Amino acid sequence: MRQDTDNPLANARVGIVGLGLMGGSLALALRGRVAHLLGVERQVVTRQLALREGIVDEALEELTAGAPTLDLLVLATPLRVILDTLGRLPALRPGGCAVLDLGSTKRAVVAAMSALPERFAVVGGHPMCGKETAGLAAADGDLYRGQTFVLCRVPRPAPAAAESLALALVDAIGARPLWLDAAEHDRLVAAVSHLPAVVA
Repeated sequence: MRQDTDNPLANARVGIVGLGLMGGSLALALRGRVAHLLGVERQVVTRQLALREGIVDEALEELTAGAPTLDLLVLATPLRVILDTLGRLPALRPGGCAVLDLGSTKRAVVAAMSALPERFAVVGGHPMCGKETAGLAAADGDLYRGQTFVLCRVPRPAPAAAESLALALVDAIGARPLWLDAAEHDRLVAAVSHLPAVVA
């Protein structure tokens, strides 16, 4: 484990909900850069692959109140599952944590994040990359490298730690952060197929 006292990720326990292409690629990119990596994935074959290949340190079928304490929770599932998980987070994570999502639209997610108790430090996210193939088998630790990673602030008082963790994660995976308002993000994504073409 690489020690880096200036990097808030170095001692962080990170959980990734969803180990498909995006979540699996994120896990691969974060290996060795965090203190502990927990994967949450419903598909047993995917969990077994993630553990066998050392992609995560631990894998659970679902996030529960009894799951290990996390510093940062990344939601890398389809949008409807992200919104459902956000609605249940107060019960699932009674102690709170920082939360980042990878959803492709942001207004609904940011609204749901705004409704969370203050013990949750939240940032919306959308990495502007992907592949035509899906699933953990297609995951690539370099998927995010050099790509734009949109971040959206949630309109409420939030600890600086949330943004620090989000920026540290983006830096660790080699992406380029771009702060956008959630509504602006959604307008741009609706107008073009790839946001980087607009912001380049």
